Amino acid sequence: MRISELSEHSGSPVPSIKYYLREGLLHRGERTSPNQARYDRSHLRRLRLIRALTEVGGLSIADTRALLEGVDGESTSHHDLLGHTLMTVDADVRDSSGPQQRDLELADTLTGKQGWHVYPDSPMRDRLAQVLATFRALGMELDQDWLDSYAAAADRLAQADLEYVGGLTDVDELLEKAVIGTVLGDSLLAALRRLAQASISRGQQEP
Repeated sequence: MRISELSEHSGSPVPSIKYYLREGLLHRGERTSPNQARYDRSHLRRLRLIRALTEVGGLSIADTRALLEGVDGESTSHHDLLGHTLMTVDADVRDSSGPQQRDLELADTLTGKQGWHVYPDSPMRDRLAQVLATFRALGMELDQDWLDSYAAAADRLAQADLEYVGGLTDVDELLEKAVIGTVLGDSLLAALRRLAQASISRGQQEP
């Protein structure tokens, strides 16, 4: 397909595609003349991944380039690529001051009950500890059963997420769906939770 067709199918404007080509985010097409090239489905998949990383995941061009270099290097496992991608999407969550040790220990206890393997330097470990610290700072008593219920629900959701992308073999498609599914999945979960709370509350009040 020509660049105009690639633009139409991908939803990316032609100037953006040319920019991605110049920046090395998108591989060159097959040259058909001095000023024209032919593109295929691999370019379409890569454009969709670039849009997912930049528009949904909020990554900068530099971060996107670094991730795509890892994808193209073929020296990193799909598991490591997926983990690195999702952590990069949430790279801004680490507080410069860092959580207190007591909050980290509570976070470790909570995740340990689920049998999760969490790296000590994981930004998500810090985020969890910071959320727990905020609860405490606001004077909200943390019920352990309530926390365990949240962790158990998160475990089931994570299994569903990985089953959803587990059968994908194309790395670009895997990362695209993982980024979109994770970012929009957070919003989806929030909406479903609000609806469930309203429905259950209404049911408890009705005779």
